[in-house]
Amino acid sequence: MVSGAATQSPADLEPRGSRLDDWWGRLLSTPARRRLWYWGGPLLVTLLAAVLRMWNLSTPHALVFDETFYVKDAWTLLQHGYESSWPAESDPDFNAGQVNGYLTDPAYVVHPPLGKWLIALGLAAFGATDSFGWRISTAVIGTLAVLVLTLVARKLFASTLLAVIAGFIFAIDGHAIVMSRVAILDNSLMFFTLLGFACVLADRSWHEHRLGERLAEQRQRGRASDWGPVIWARPWLIAAGLAFGLAAGVKWSGFYFLAAFGLYLIVVDALARRRLGLDAWFSAAVLKQGPATFLLFVPVAIVVYLASWTGWFVTDNGYYRHWAEQAGNAWTGFFSWVPSVWQSFFFYQQSIYNFHVGLAAPHPYSANPLGWLAMLRPTSMWYDSPATGTAGCALAPCSQAITSIANPLIWWAAVAAMLYLVYRLVRTRQWQIGLILMGVAAGYLPWLMYTERTVFQFYTIAFEPYLVLALTFVIGLVLGSRTDPRYERTRGVALTAVFLVLASALSVFWYPLWSATTVPFWFWTLHSWLPSWV
Repeated sequence: MVSGAATQSPADLEPRGSRLDDWWGRLLSTPARRRLWYWGGPLLVTLLAAVLRMWNLSTPHALVFDETFYVKDAWTLLQHGYESSWPAESDPDFNAGQVNGYLTDPAYVVHPPLGKWLIALGLAAFGATDSFGWRISTAVIGTLAVLVLTLVARKLFASTLLAVIAGFIFAIDGHAIVMSRVAILDNSLMFFTLLGFACVLADRSWHEHRLGERLAEQRQRGRASDWGPVIWARPWLIAAGLAFGLAAGVKWSGFYFLAAFGLYLIVVDALARRRLGLDAWFSAAVLKQGPATFLLFVPVAIVVYLASWTGWFVTDNGYYRHWAEQAGNAWTGFFSWVPSVWQSFFFYQQSIYNFHVGLAAPHPYSANPLGWLAMLRPTSMWYDSPATGTAGCALAPCSQAITSIANPLIWWAAVAAMLYLVYRLVRTRQWQIGLILMGVAAGYLPWLMYTERTVFQFYTIAFEPYLVLALTFVIGLVLGSRTDPRYERTRGVALTAVFLVLASALSVFWYPLWSATTVPFWFWTLHSWLPSWV
């Protein structure tokens, strides 16, 4: 025996990674191939998302669910600059191509105009008589959301493979597909809040890096305090405020994300200062950096929200546009100096708030938020029973449906993963978990205050991207690393492959009910897994 020679244990000699890892390593053995995978993977799942969202998008040629409000509002925005009203029972005429039956009287709308302006882009491009034009903007936004989520996942997990898995899951999920194929507002809300989330993620590393640099400079000069410096150069924070302002310009629930991530930014700054050894880390985060963060984050969101109402301000006939000019309405006392147009605007906002908190109209597909995670009452957006020889029905009874239900395997697995992440956050304090759960909390928890209000399962699209990220995080744990022992890694790869194949098979099974495809009635009934899904 040679003196001092290193000995290897049997564990050191055991092969690492799976055979698939060996093959994949050979496949990506050149820088060009690695670049192709780096960008090609995300673009491939985005292309898949585009196909699933845009195939046969013009079917049905009928206003679906709340399209009756938003498509017609978008059309009158193009004509008047404000949402104007329509005669009663005007949907059949609109469906038939008689799209100019709108009135000049303003319509009372309870959501800001931005989402409807986005729908109007499709109407401007394809005309209001083309149902493809009604929905193309929403479909494009839903497709881009898959790309954004893929890029977010790559930065969050430092893995292109996990990023592509996250994008693939979001691309094939039925809830995300349906919300991209129907011209209502919630898909745009989801997209802008996801952009805001991406900007907060980018700001996290940007801010911590510059905080460390500035503190090192102060210490080198002997000028460091217990509080540390204030960081004003935070472009990603301004971008996040812009994105959340756009979200609020679609629906007020965008402000929930603004508030939630405002608190998150304070907490992240406090923890960063503690890691850097500052004694007054909490006070500095709240009292020193906190005001600066607020000024960089919130005012831009408010300005963007107000800008979304530009049509109401610059035209002369929007709802409540001249409220303050009517006898007895103008403010008196200290605020009497406020211009009448702003008095009218604030009154309108108050009226919208009262409408939302008091909405309790019965609806057959109303879903209590307490049941959202279990997916107890998905929303049926549209249903028809075509006769034999029509709409591809070979032998009645047939069905056509647009049901906003998630792929059951993806949804329930994602919810289970999210619950596991709550437990894991308590145990490990991983920052990625905290950020993911903040996205879920911002989109879900505020609705628990309104369990008596009329709400719908499809509102969950606002936080579905973060459920997908939670699921992807757990998939990453199951997959393990290519440095794991061969058996463990192979098992993880196999389990992940089985899950993705089953999820894909269920999406194929459910896709007809997401896309208004004509199917036999018996096939439609096979999807009623729970009594509440009928």
